Amino acid sequence: MEKVPMTAGGYQALDEELKRLKTVERPSVIAAISEAREHGDLSENAEYHAAKERQGWIEGQIAEIEDKLARAQVIDVSKLSGKQVKFGATVSLVDEDTEEESRYQIVGEHEADVKAGRISISSPIARAIIGKEIGDVVEVNTPGGVRSYEVLKVDWI
Repeated sequence: MEKVPMTAGGYQALDEELKRLKTVERPSVIAAISEAREHGDLSENAEYHAAKERQGWIEGQIAEIEDKLARAQVIDVSKLSGKQVKFGATVSLVDEDTEEESRYQIVGEHEADVKAGRISISSPIARAIIGKEIGDVVEVNTPGGVRSYEVLKVDWI
């Protein structure tokens, strides 16, 4: 069984989503199915079929989140240190062509949110900078072509 790396915050967010699905979404869809059944003929009852489809989606989400939580390898970023880029690091980069600076934290796949500055460990940029240190230059294949980035700073926040 392959472990799923995640930060403590990512684990907590998944756990909260699981609780919401189980305590809010699941009971509400069960009530909707029950109400739709009262309308009679189920073969032509669109509300019933929509509610059953929603129930299937919710149960799928619950199973997926439970699986991720069971395989979670929670990494406490506050206890990490060092100059080398690894999971959990917050890295400042500069694009060597545009001189544009960016800052990303390397997180688990389900935690990634580029707008919030969190990139997946499996993203091209993260894969390129893992193991690098301040001053190292990496080339990353992006949809817009090859880009060169220099590692400016590695933080553990």
